[in-house]
Amino acid sequence: MNGIFTAVFFLSALLFLIFSPDSFLPALLEGGQKAATLSLSLLAVYCVWLGFFRVMEQSGLSSRISTLFLPVCKKLFRTEDKRAVFLASGNLTANMLGLPGAPTPLGIQATERFMNAGNAYAASMLFVLNATSLQLIPTTVIALRASYGAQSPADVFLPTLIATLFSTLLGALCVRLFVK
Repeated sequence: MNGIFTAVFFLSALLFLIFSPDSFLPALLEGGQKAATLSLSLLAVYCVWLGFFRVMEQSGLSSRISTLFLPVCKKLFRTEDKRAVFLASGNLTANMLGLPGAPTPLGIQATERFMNAGNAYAASMLFVLNATSLQLIPTTVIALRASYGAQSPADVFLPTLIATLFSTLLGALCVRLFVK
């Protein structure tokens, strides 16, 4: 994938230099400036949400939320391994709150436990639920819209909720039907 992006960049740069050499460097610098600004905006949002998630962890709230999902997750993942289900439910909870990156270690640990127990179904279900990721709070999209000056960046809340609910239900149904 890196090779493809590199090739596209160099091809674009070559075409830009051929057809508009005077504006190549200003466009390159402006793009870099926009990328840096966007990165800093997203970094601030991620810091706030990861800090919020850390407070939830230290207060025990994330454990309580994960414990609430435990009975549903046991049936969903078809396993009795409480630790793996706890890790998976923590992963799903963080994803629902729109905390990208935060749930990854939990998901990796849960997947390892599922695979070590020979439960490929549970690992597949966790993968699909992470890929479809029901978003209760789409923080990244809201942050991107806010950084680009949207009048009402949270307008995407309801459409995102509906779309991710549909994709999550469809993905879970497909795993149930097609994965042994």
